[in-house]
Amino acid sequence: MSSTHEVTRLLGEWAKGDQQALEQLMPLVYGELRQIAANYLRKERLGHMLQPTAVVHEAYIRLVRQKNPDWEERKHFFGVAAHLMRQVLVEHARRRGARKRAGRRVSVEEAVSFRPERSRDVVVLDSCLNELQKLDPRKCKAIELRYFAGLSVDEIGQALDLSPVTVRRSLRMAEAWLYQEMQSG
Repeated sequence: MSSTHEVTRLLGEWAKGDQQALEQLMPLVYGELRQIAANYLRKERLGHMLQPTAVVHEAYIRLVRQKNPDWEERKHFFGVAAHLMRQVLVEHARRRGARKRAGRRVSVEEAVSFRPERSRDVVVLDSCLNELQKLDPRKCKAIELRYFAGLSVDEIGQALDLSPVTVRRSLRMAEAWLYQEMQSG
């Protein structure tokens, strides 16, 4: 059985309450979850305090706390994991005592670089993403998958059942909206 099908099968069993399925699932997905976390932290300065392993472990704790998760399939699981990792990083930025941006203009890419001097940007970005979620959940999910999970346009298309052209258009529109909102926030 392929890894993708095995992950989907184990997610279904876990959703039905089988804790042993969770124990079998984690070794299959750990490497991919760690890669997502590493993508988050790629632009971080050397010697920073937050490591990909710590992000994965915190997200894992939040995943297993869910009561009767309703995983549709593997891509749904990784989408939820990416969202949880975003929450971990935003909370980390808030704890670091986010500083004011002093009127600087920043892009989405700059805001997700997770450097200490960008802590305020991460918090502002999170607030704007919460607003975007209310307006257009699909665009918000595309941004999360691109900037927080490091997925390619094709991978986002597969995860959201969209064509690459639609993904590119959604990303451009969401990026423009976020840029504008972040400047006024």
